[in-house]
Amino acid sequence: MLKMFLLEVSYFMVLGTAFTSIISVLLLLAVSRQLWAFRWRMTRDRTCKLPLPKGSMGWPLFGETFHWLLQGSSFHISRREKYGKVFRTHLLGKPVIRVTGAENIRKILLGEHNLVSTQWPQSTRIILGANTLVNSIGDLHTQKRKILAKVFSHAALEAYIPRIQGVVRTEVESWCANRGSINVYPSAKALTFRIAVRVLLGLNVEDDHLDYLSKTFEQLMDNLFSLPLDVPFSGLRKGIKARDILHECMEKIIAEKLQQPGEHNDAIDYMLSSAKENGNELNIKELKESAVELIFAAYSTTASASTSLILQLTRHPSVAEKAKHELVSQGLNGRRARFTKTENRLPTVVFTKGSTEKRGTHGECNPTTETKPRKGFEETTTGPPDTMPATAEEGHYSRRLQPYLSLEKLSELHYLDCVVKEVLRTLPPVSGGYRTALQTFELDGYQIPKGWSVMYSIRDTHETAAVYQSPELFDPDRFGAEREEGKAGRFNYIPFGGGVRSCIGRKLAQIILKILAVELLNTARWELATPTYPKMQTVPIVHPVNGLHVCFNYLNSHEENNASQKP
Repeated sequence: MLKMFLLEVSYFMVLGTAFTSIISVLLLLAVSRQLWAFRWRMTRDRTCKLPLPKGSMGWPLFGETFHWLLQGSSFHISRREKYGKVFRTHLLGKPVIRVTGAENIRKILLGEHNLVSTQWPQSTRIILGANTLVNSIGDLHTQKRKILAKVFSHAALEAYIPRIQGVVRTEVESWCANRGSINVYPSAKALTFRIAVRVLLGLNVEDDHLDYLSKTFEQLMDNLFSLPLDVPFSGLRKGIKARDILHECMEKIIAEKLQQPGEHNDAIDYMLSSAKENGNELNIKELKESAVELIFAAYSTTASASTSLILQLTRHPSVAEKAKHELVSQGLNGRRARFTKTENRLPTVVFTKGSTEKRGTHGECNPTTETKPRKGFEETTTGPPDTMPATAEEGHYSRRLQPYLSLEKLSELHYLDCVVKEVLRTLPPVSGGYRTALQTFELDGYQIPKGWSVMYSIRDTHETAAVYQSPELFDPDRFGAEREEGKAGRFNYIPFGGGVRSCIGRKLAQIILKILAVELLNTARWELATPTYPKMQTVPIVHPVNGLHVCFNYLNSHEENNASQKP
């Protein structure tokens, strides 16, 4: 009996100790959280009578970072509904004021160098480098932007278009030739990486090495927004390692390129010539940093927008049909070609026009641009279009070869322009931008203390702007000439930011999206390969959770004839 009694006493003592420990830990956490919140309340500017914005600073050190990463867009939606269009939080090691609404954002974007200064998270500044365009400020930013402006000039964009279309066309054909479904987001990232490296930078990189660089760059992007802790196995350390590998590879490739004489009409040439015109010389360190930054600018965001474009065209087939009819009306639906299964050999391309036979690549209107079809297929145009076989069962795949595009031709596609704008309104690739308050100022009745980070929300502003009729609907006509909702207030539509920090490559991004749409509409029919559409993750780049799986096939003759006959 005594032994049993002692065991029971011992058992209750253990329970009591455990309970006391749990209570102590909970009390310690509660006290530490209150002290953490008090610590940030004390940073308010006492010379300003306005209060700090409402909100929560989360837990010590980590703030609300994990909530933000896990909850995605619902994190900001829930807090905006609870605290209003301006609220405070703590993300990635910094106190942050989150801002929504055109008027609030207008004050921030037009206050660059006065009220605020660009301020990416510390991990981003470390990985990309303090002297890159996105992280530079003042005169350095003005100088770098002036040099890069030539990279995205009218002449440069015109030179990129045929090569971009060649890369996009090859990718779309590979999607159609694939018997299974395509996971669009990783495929779009592979596509935009090739465009950035081979077209924009003009670098001659073998396929195997390109895949290696792509995976390394993916590691950089995965860790670009991480806690600023440079310790073994941390996200920051992984990002730095990926950056160093890319810099080493870029230095070798660029050095080889610089030894080749002649004009190449790519970003590196434009940067070098622009720097000379402005009395500067770019060294190899600046070139490799700029090269990585240009890939960063063109890679994930354009891949995100490309994926969203395909998602919305799949979700809204009537929009795709209307865009296809516009191509027909502008004479950009091309002409018939046939793909025939062959043995494992590189195909030849045969063009026939009247009695003249010409052999070359897909670009009949620009035969100097080489675009190899996918292995195992032969492209021919050996008979009248209406007699071309078009069934997969016979081993033939039919599509139209549209003429090569130009800036002028793309500018005539008004409805397609509206489609791209609506995609960027509903699913802007980047959720917002970061700034740091240079001085205390007022915003929506609250004080924004000097030194705090300010994050303006692009997505939330698009969703809540009163100028949009039924903003929850995907409606490209809202940007048409009859409604022009996007022009009702300068900062209600900001997929590329605004002010002196607006995205310098926005025109190139729009061109890539339009070319992708043209190639898809003229080449393929597609359908969702899963029972439901995927949910969209918004942090750090908008993309579908678990991917967007789509089945692509070549258009058949019946579908092409219907498209060409409808008004």
